[in-house]
This record gives sequence, C-alpha cells and structure tokens, in this order.
Amino acid sequence: MPTPADKRKIVKKRTKKFPRFQADRFKRMNPAWRKPRGIDGRVRRRFKGSTLCPKIGYGSDKKTRFRLKNGFYKFVVRCPADLEMLLMHNEKYAVEVAHNIGAKKRKEIVERADELRLYVTNRNARLKQEESA
Repeated sequence: MPTPADKRKIVKKRTKKFPRFQADRFKRMNPAWRKPRGIDGRVRRRFKGSTLCPKIGYGSDKKTRFRLKNGFYKFVVRCPADLEMLLMHNEKYAVEVAHNIGAKKRKEIVERADELRLYVTNRNARLKQEESA
C-alpha cells in the first residue's frame, strides 16, 4: 500500500466550525458563518465571552493544509486518463473516484491506479458481490 513521502504531523489549529451569531436562537437561521456587521455587535467588536470570529490566525500550517488524514492530497478522477497526470506523483496524491462514475468505469480506474501504485480512497464503492459457485 502506497505511503506519502512527506510524513509531517498534521496539526489543525481549530477543528470546530464557527457558528453564526445567535443561530442557536432561531430555527430559521442557518448556522453557517456570516460576518456580523451591526454597529453595536459584540461579536464584531470581539468582546470577551461572545462568539469567536474566524481570523487569519486560525489557519492551518501551509505545508499541511488540505491534507487528508493519511497524509495525501485528494485528487478527484473522472476517467482513467486522468490518472496519467499522477504518474510521477504517487507519493503525494491519493485518488478519489468522482461520485457520478458508474461501476464499470470505476473498476477500470481502480485497476489502472493499482498499476501506477496510487492510493484510492473509495476503491470499494459500487463493487458488486460476486457469487461464489
């Protein structure tokens, strides 16, 4: 099984999502972050004890940003020809087969990825159980 060349420890400064201010009070309000813009907003003014605002300091290390837990970067593949781009980069990128690819083409992609020693994250998706007769 392929392993990433760079075995650096991935440190996430913050894993929790930033909730939208007062989204817990109203069901109609989406909890996805929106910047508070009110003139008296305590969140915008960063008062102690209020909701935290996202800022540049929460960003992950540039060298490990966008990495998967296994240390690879994700590369979405839509056809077997896309794999040829990763010919020299099998220690950096992991392959993920796109969601809208059928079983037949998935099988081709996984076989070609094995030849190129690429790590496939969703290799068992849409596999049919064969009858053992």
